[in-house]
Amino acid sequence: MRDSPSGENQSDFSEEFYREHAGQYAQVFNDPEHALFVKSSHEALREEVNLLDRLMELAASGKCGLDAGCATARDTYYFWKLGCDIRGLDAVEENIQVAQELYPEIADLLSVADLRRPLEFPDKHFDFIVCSAVIQHIAPEYVFTVMLREFERVLKPQGVLQLTFKNGHGVKTIYDPAYGVDRTFQLYDEQELLEALESYGLNLVEAEDPNQLGGIMYFTDPKPMEHCVFYVRKEK
Repeated sequence: MRDSPSGENQSDFSEEFYREHAGQYAQVFNDPEHALFVKSSHEALREEVNLLDRLMELAASGKCGLDAGCATARDTYYFWKLGCDIRGLDAVEENIQVAQELYPEIADLLSVADLRRPLEFPDKHFDFIVCSAVIQHIAPEYVFTVMLREFERVLKPQGVLQLTFKNGHGVKTIYDPAYGVDRTFQLYDEQELLEALESYGLNLVEAEDPNQLGGIMYFTDPKPMEHCVFYVRKEK
């Protein structure tokens, strides 16, 4: 592990990477082989789409959703094809521009927004939120004091949040062979996140049977880096 940026500088560092690699990122992100997990803690968790399909099952009461940190909008488009009333937000304008070129059908559903700031949506608006591999680019003070609070605010009662992140402590820099560069990520402890979410009224969704995704799950991406993912439900 090496010294790396933190706080505002960490977000600036990540945004610079995506500004420079937005087109290449879209190609890598849409590569089916890149989407496969190297290993996971659950037999039914093999790739990203497994998580999205399970989210749809958990949010069966409604299809109004937010892709918070949508990057080049692959998942946003997937939800749209499922008939969801979906919105995609990303902090990097270049990501949104590439996404609008790739998926013109949803161009007006995508916008630039800084997740370190309050969301421009009313209270209790969404049935589900997906925030996948996003907080690893944002300093903890914003995640714990702004993002999680805002996710709770805009979720409807019984709404579900899927949170995927690189887990651990501190920051980590790793060589990413897909881009040929070193990349730096903020790591998060799953128990600290769950405690914070619970304090905001969002509770962990456990699996109803062993064949379903739920509880605290882990997977390794092709870089390789360890991730944690879970679903939480807003009770009231």
